[in-house]
Amino acid sequence: MRRLAAVIALAVTPSVAAAQYQITRTFTLGGDGSWDYVVPDPPHHRLFIGRQNRLMVVDENDGKLIGEVMGIHGAHGAAIVDKTGHGFATSSDDSSIVMFDLTTFKVLGRTHAAEDADAIIYDAPSDRVFSFNGDAHSATVVEPATGKLVTNIPLGGKPESGVSVGDGKVYVNITDNSEVVEIDAKAMTVTRRWSTLPCKQPVSMAIDRAHSRLFSGCRSGVMAVSDIKAGKVVATAPIGSGNDGAAFDPATGEAFFSNVDGTLTIVHQDDADKYHVVQNVMTARGGRNMGLDPETHRVFVVVAKYGPTPDSSAANPRRRPPILPGSFSILVVERGR
Repeated sequence: MRRLAAVIALAVTPSVAAAQYQITRTFTLGGDGSWDYVVPDPPHHRLFIGRQNRLMVVDENDGKLIGEVMGIHGAHGAAIVDKTGHGFATSSDDSSIVMFDLTTFKVLGRTHAAEDADAIIYDAPSDRVFSFNGDAHSATVVEPATGKLVTNIPLGGKPESGVSVGDGKVYVNITDNSEVVEIDAKAMTVTRRWSTLPCKQPVSMAIDRAHSRLFSGCRSGVMAVSDIKAGKVVATAPIGSGNDGAAFDPATGEAFFSNVDGTLTIVHQDDADKYHVVQNVMTARGGRNMGLDPETHRVFVVVAKYGPTPDSSAANPRRRPPILPGSFSILVVERGR
């Protein structure tokens, strides 16, 4: 009987891990401007997308534009606080955090943060919003009811994406030092830090709360899994190059990493300390930002089409190819059945 059970387990487990993902729909949004974070709002099945001078609000189901939060200068991230009915968006060019109404999308206030305000999250246990300010090497803390500034926390390096664990601790990648920093959200102090090596330049972050594991996606083409309690990396796996987005779906045990090389790397969790790559979905060049709705298990990757790469010039020293007008789109990626 035990042998039969073992045979059944061997037959079932690989098929679950090997389930293939595919692009099922493409929503063309159009509009001008670069973009950054894709932040899902699962209860309402909508996406908040930072779009240079505004925050786009998009219906997940049909790709229709619901509304926009205007008056942002250098849009990056968004944080949603349902209990207050407020959303928060970073405005990096003027070093501020914009508070807006989650129903009307009207701007309610603007709080000075710090230089290069980028990612932003809400931590429920402390009831505070944290923005991570790249060039300022700090986190700005604001109250979600009023948008009032509480303090700025020095982080000792350039922060990128962060997550709330739900126990009063917040974690954020420090990209220039290849570290993870732990913040006590109530005391508003850094309490621990550890290296993500051999994962260099950690940018994106996701979390598996059930197993106390952090996922850091690195620009070096590697993702690292950290044991939060131990404060150390316990596993790594290869991902595409130029990563900027990550998510973890606890229902499937799969982590996702969206990369500028046009791949969505999917890594399966065999157990808390063992992982393997199951698939690289071909998305589109530049598809480095994504969001996951854990209720529908859909992954949303934002992309656009590009023109020829120009010669280097004073106006375009990094030789970035131009975005073709009207080509900005959302790719919906879903698991096969």
